[in-house]
Amino acid sequence: MKYALITFLTMLTAVTAHSQEIKWMSWDEAVAASESSENPKKIFIDVYTDWCGWCKRMDKDTFNDPEVAAYMKEHFYMVKFDAEGKEDVTYKGRTYSYVPQGRRGYHELAAALLQGQLSYPTVVFLNENQEMLSPVPGYMKPKQFIPIARYFGEDIYKTTKWDEYQASLDQ
Repeated sequence: MKYALITFLTMLTAVTAHSQEIKWMSWDEAVAASESSENPKKIFIDVYTDWCGWCKRMDKDTFNDPEVAAYMKEHFYMVKFDAEGKEDVTYKGRTYSYVPQGRRGYHELAAALLQGQLSYPTVVFLNENQEMLSPVPGYMKPKQFIPIARYFGEDIYKTTKWDEYQASLDQ
C-alpha cells in the first residue's frame, strides 16, 4: 500500500510539473495564433543568444518556475527568438534578416524589438495587436519577473504608471 501511494504521488507530481511547462512558439506561430484567435493573447518574446549565460540561467530559474510557467501560459503566446538567428522573418510586409557584423552579427527583428539596445537577456511584451508595450532587459528571478508579467498581462499598464505599481507592491 505504501509503495502504491508513493508511486501515485510521484506520477501526480510529474504530471503537474509537465502541465506547467511553457510551450515556446516561433515568431510566425505566435503571430498566426494571435491573428486567428477569437480571444487573442498578448505576445511575450524572450530574446536570447546561444552564448548568453544569463539567458540560460533565466530559462532554468525563471521560465521553469511553476508559478511563472502557469501565469505565462494563461496570458501570453510565448516566443523564443535567437537574436543571432540566420533565418529571415517576414512580418507586416517587411523582411527582417540576419546582419553579419563584427564577430557575431545580429537579426534585424531582434534589433527592432530591443529598440537598438542589443542586450541579453531581454524580454519583450507586445499587446494583442502585436504593438510594443515594452522591452525589459536583464536577468530576473521569478520573484522579480512575476510582477512585471502581471503589469502587462493584466493590463495594469493602462491605468497605472510603473513606479506607482511598483510602490504598491512594496506595501
